[in-house]
Amino acid sequence: MGNVNAPAENAVSAESAGTAGRGEVPPAAPAADTDVRQRWTDLAEELEAAQFNYYVRDAPTISDAEYDAKLRELAALEEAHPDLRTPSSPTQRVGGTYSTEFDTVQHRRPMQSLDDVFSLEELREWALRVQTELDRAEVGMTCELKVDGLAVNLLYEHGRLVRAATRGDGRTGEDVTLNVRTIDAVPVQLTGEAVPELIEIRGEVYFPVEAFRELNAALVEAGKAPFANPRNSAAGSLRQKDPRVTASRALSMVAHGVGDVRWGPHGPPQRWSSMTDLYDLLGSWGVPVSRHNRHVTSLAQVEEMIAHYAEHRHDVEHEIDGIVVKVDDFGMQRQLGSTSRAPRWATAYKFPPEEVNTRLLDIRVQVGRTGRVTPYGVMEPVLVAGSTVSQATLHNAGEVARKGVLIGDTVVLRKAGDVIPEIVAPVVDLRDGSEREFVMPETCPSCGSRLAPAKEGDADLRCPNARSCPAQLTERVFHIASRGALDVEALGGEAALALTDPEAAREKVVAARAVAAGHGPVPDEDALEAAEVELPPRQEPVLATEARLFDLTAEDLRNVKIWREVRQGGRPTGEWEQRPFFWTQPKLRGDGTVREAAKPTANTERMLAELDKAKSQPLWRVLVALSIRHVGPTAARALATELGSVEAIREADVERLAAVDGVGPTIAESLKEWFAVDWHREILDRWAAAGVRMADERDASTPRTLEGLTIVVTGSLEGFSRDSAKEAVLARGGKAAGSVSKKTDYVVVGENAGSKEAKARELGRPILDEDGFVALLDGGPDAVAELTQQP
Repeated sequence: MGNVNAPAENAVSAESAGTAGRGEVPPAAPAADTDVRQRWTDLAEELEAAQFNYYVRDAPTISDAEYDAKLRELAALEEAHPDLRTPSSPTQRVGGTYSTEFDTVQHRRPMQSLDDVFSLEELREWALRVQTELDRAEVGMTCELKVDGLAVNLLYEHGRLVRAATRGDGRTGEDVTLNVRTIDAVPVQLTGEAVPELIEIRGEVYFPVEAFRELNAALVEAGKAPFANPRNSAAGSLRQKDPRVTASRALSMVAHGVGDVRWGPHGPPQRWSSMTDLYDLLGSWGVPVSRHNRHVTSLAQVEEMIAHYAEHRHDVEHEIDGIVVKVDDFGMQRQLGSTSRAPRWATAYKFPPEEVNTRLLDIRVQVGRTGRVTPYGVMEPVLVAGSTVSQATLHNAGEVARKGVLIGDTVVLRKAGDVIPEIVAPVVDLRDGSEREFVMPETCPSCGSRLAPAKEGDADLRCPNARSCPAQLTERVFHIASRGALDVEALGGEAALALTDPEAAREKVVAARAVAAGHGPVPDEDALEAAEVELPPRQEPVLATEARLFDLTAEDLRNVKIWREVRQGGRPTGEWEQRPFFWTQPKLRGDGTVREAAKPTANTERMLAELDKAKSQPLWRVLVALSIRHVGPTAARALATELGSVEAIREADVERLAAVDGVGPTIAESLKEWFAVDWHREILDRWAAAGVRMADERDASTPRTLEGLTIVVTGSLEGFSRDSAKEAVLARGGKAAGSVSKKTDYVVVGENAGSKEAKARELGRPILDEDGFVALLDGGPDAVAELTQQP
């Protein structure tokens, strides 16, 4: 999706550039009016949902191109109205969620993303900005193929591979060490000279195209379903629980940067000043580096490489979706710096998407976690950009009308960025008169509530029945279990559906039985009603809201059944039956007596144990699990650290909430609105009664040395990451601010501090180095005063 898979590591330090020059609020910047704020809210919500569906559900809802366009619009709004920008905004983080199958590990340096360009004009504008900021007519650069694989972070200590992790959200990822060790291209031990004491090597794991074809051929021959595309198969192979499965796949890897580096007493080698030096050094250690990398000195050479691989992209040994351009010199990289999510010294030119034609069989709608109702197209399956596609989003009814798409049309299907399918337009010349218009439903397909825009003029329709709409409830329960919230294993999408809407497939069953009774391919209402009467009574769901989730027992789940289609030889028969979901079927003897009684399945026991374990998760995770709009991990951590309990957050007014660093007015208003709803309070009360943590215990051993003080930390510190420095301030009662103002008490300056240091000097605010920061944490302002008085 967009740029989340692009290599973007600073060869010196992914954090070193900080956010110099960005995130500062210009004094004259206008505050956002209501319409602008609402547009920001809608965009942020849609982008967050798109990331969730793409990474967690493997069910993309918008195209890559649409995602990029909306992200750009959101960034433009925040540029014009800085008061809208929050740390949880999609513009401020590297999206990405990860599997629940592996332990979470923290990268020593964050893995950043890349900003994308989609035309030569945009590329030239980027190059001109670089030249202008560096005051140089020519800037040496590296051109690299943008590998369409899975980003990994390899940690070597004294030359030995000790950990391998996926990118995850950029800060934390999945520990896949055992699986990565099976990849022949990844050295377990670095060889050669000048090997550092510690280094994070970033790269892309990929499935070679030829090996992928051979694997799929073998799967088909064995009667198994083939993989959709090399990238998905690489990701799936790397996430296998059994490393022997990974070892059986011909995965490879190519390095494209480094994160943290600690050289030791011998220091860095003589040639350690550029990306070119880095790649030479990596190669000398036995780390695979792309043979397609080029060093260039002009934009014409960059465009030449783009033109060549645009024509020969399928001649490369791995899938690619663009060209990455990086400033070669490390010193220039530091001078250009980074935003919070991407370096300014690199960009990714994205190739135009590939397109095919297919027939649009139907347009249906789905209901998301926030009630947004989205039309999507159901198409004849077609192979495009390496994968078979049968569904694609249509965003909203207005978009369907704008594109002029009719059910039955032959449509142009595009896979933007080779990832997400999008219906572009109909092929009008191929119409035969049988096509029909799509009519947006007036009621929610899940609960029957009348649909309406959230406010007048909104393009999207929403289901207002947030409390008990089965579709919304299912999505919220699934979100509670996600890795970014309470991390409840065995509570996946199917289990969430069984808990909240076990009759979800009933309409399909009714239609199938009516057809089987001879009422034609489209049975009338009488036939459907007759088939409905023949079925068992509808089940009441175990959960009517999230409130009872942590009260569930195995006995509560004994009678939950779901509809499954009967299959023979792996093929559907058109017959349906109800089967227990959380319990096993009793096993009978030949005479009909019970040989083995029904019992909870192993997954059910694991789910209940995980729910019990989740009760002790820290407060910030509970806040994320509540599905409060805009409250993601960043804001939740800040709220939990500063206010300490759900009760304190609920009682705080908007001004107090907005004053919490990382929250701001938009999130503060959202919090107050959420706590004002009766059934939301019921959720909190039931969870608290069940033992879910509603307050964090404050560590009495941590002195509250910074009460009432506002601290800004800028640049790279040796002993602190950006997050750990922030948490250290918050834990001692201080406010960790993101920008310097007259109200700032201290500015802690590390390497490559940038404009915040200049601002602090301009305003005459006290400036501390890292030693001063440690003294401030330990003893407060008095300790700093003593430090400055020492000879």
